[in-house]
Amino acid sequence: MRTLDDVRNVLGSWLDGPKSALNHAREQADQNRPAYRGEKLGLPESGPGSAAPLGKRLLAFVVDLVLAALITAAFTAPAYPGDWSLLTWLIITVVPVSFFGATPGMALTKIWVARVDSTGMVGPLRAVLRGLLTVLIIPAVIWNFDGRSWHDRLSGTLVLRR
Repeated sequence: MRTLDDVRNVLGSWLDGPKSALNHAREQADQNRPAYRGEKLGLPESGPGSAAPLGKRLLAFVVDLVLAALITAAFTAPAYPGDWSLLTWLIITVVPVSFFGATPGMALTKIWVARVDSTGMVGPLRAVLRGLLTVLIIPAVIWNFDGRSWHDRLSGTLVLRR
């Protein structure tokens, strides 16, 4: 049998009005939020194997873009590389991630891509999916609290510190 306190806990925020309901919802959200990025995935809070920070991921991405532009420019000079840089970027992103788990920029910033479901290689299918979704931009810039973007979640991968 429910007591008056049980009923008050369930309905109290509703009976007290919208401000109380909002405070109750915030308290519930704070209680369910993990203490650090990657905690729900069983990752350590810091050090090797922890979720890679946004700054390192962004720096690695910029390094890969510049490298792709320079490689493409070497083949298209004196004309601008144009859209060919995108193809070069896909190649230097997909091939190394498939087999080694890191792009040149990721290796420089000491981060890597891993599968969520196993310790095996990322593999070509997941790497191609990550690359194509990154080209679309939006899946790569929307993150959850664990530090995984849509392209990581859809491809079953995560980016970790070395």
